[in-house]
Amino acid sequence: MKPWLHVVGIGEDGLEGLAPATRAVVEAAEVIVGGERHHDLARDPGAERISWPSPFDALTGKLEALRGRRVVVLASGDPLWYSVGAKLGRAFAPGEIVYHPHVGAFQLAAARLGWSMADVETLTVHGRPVEQMIAFIQPDQRLLILTTGAETPGQIARFLTDRGFGQSRMVVLANMGGPKEARFEGLAESWDMEVPPFNTLAVECIASPDAALLPRVPGLADDLFRHDGTMTKQEVRAVTVAKLMPMRGALLWDVGCGCGSVAIEWMRAARYTRAIGIEPRADRRAMAAENALALGVPGLKLIDGAAPEALDGLPAPDAIFIGGGLSGETFAACWLALRPLGRLVANAVTIESEAALTALYREHKGDLVKIEASRLEPLGRMSGWKPLRPVVQWSLVKR
Repeated sequence: MKPWLHVVGIGEDGLEGLAPATRAVVEAAEVIVGGERHHDLARDPGAERISWPSPFDALTGKLEALRGRRVVVLASGDPLWYSVGAKLGRAFAPGEIVYHPHVGAFQLAAARLGWSMADVETLTVHGRPVEQMIAFIQPDQRLLILTTGAETPGQIARFLTDRGFGQSRMVVLANMGGPKEARFEGLAESWDMEVPPFNTLAVECIASPDAALLPRVPGLADDLFRHDGTMTKQEVRAVTVAKLMPMRGALLWDVGCGCGSVAIEWMRAARYTRAIGIEPRADRRAMAAENALALGVPGLKLIDGAAPEALDGLPAPDAIFIGGGLSGETFAACWLALRPLGRLVANAVTIESEAALTALYREHKGDLVKIEASRLEPLGRMSGWKPLRPVVQWSLVKR
């Protein structure tokens, strides 16, 4: 198969910054596709010009109609790093595409700051909810963030300040590698700068003594969640999420998600994890949505309904958590939908649900444990242990 689609990374230095072979590809193109900024950076070639379509998802169809012509898609920096290249790679066969990478914003920003790329978290909030960066706010963490626009640094400064990281150093780098390159520096708690809309943000997270500590490992404090008292408690939640085994890109069904604590911890634990919470009560879905936003996983999807009926038509999960209301019918529907090597975890707190869970364990095996924990609380002028409600947990892997 002969390639016809070239995806070319371009920088602020335009055609002059391209390798000779890559520049020859652009100059020989019959059609060039890109944003207004990209076309401005590659003015010379006399090819037909096409702008990004709206909606952007229409791009692959537009390119498909150009098959057989010499087509170049222009992208900023490295087309395969938070850019259009990944989208095109899913739509077209590898033999149809040639990628021409350029030095990207992350590499340029790291070079300007003297930061080792191996020691930073690289994120994008471009065209995505800005709140997703909250999950990465941790002491002494360095972040490089592709922003959505001029307002993004201010939004992130507020997130940092609200969580006790107001002393964090922020650097906005704009138009890197070109004649209009600019740099803006300040602290999160006093950030008030106007910056160009196309920029990259670097954050050096500095925690105050009272900063909120939100690790990526499961087991966040209960009071970090808005809830009505019915939730999987911190100690049990840590064990539950560990048994669900969050992995990059994996999908969780949280059946009866309540305030969303398990689904949220799952999504925080690994990059690009996804979760669908099934919950019949509107007030609890509202709490779950609020918690997801506050804890940096705005992508949590919430479904109004009860199992097993609400499970019909959902994408096949890699893991399922059943926090309450376990029945033979719900288990059967979940087990049928679960992908091979999928993990299922069910918790029981009542005698009736424990009996149903035990019966299923006898038939399907797996691991059955009872989790008991106590918390120290004041007892008059002294202290004593207050036991949490015991939880029986059944977990198994689909082979």
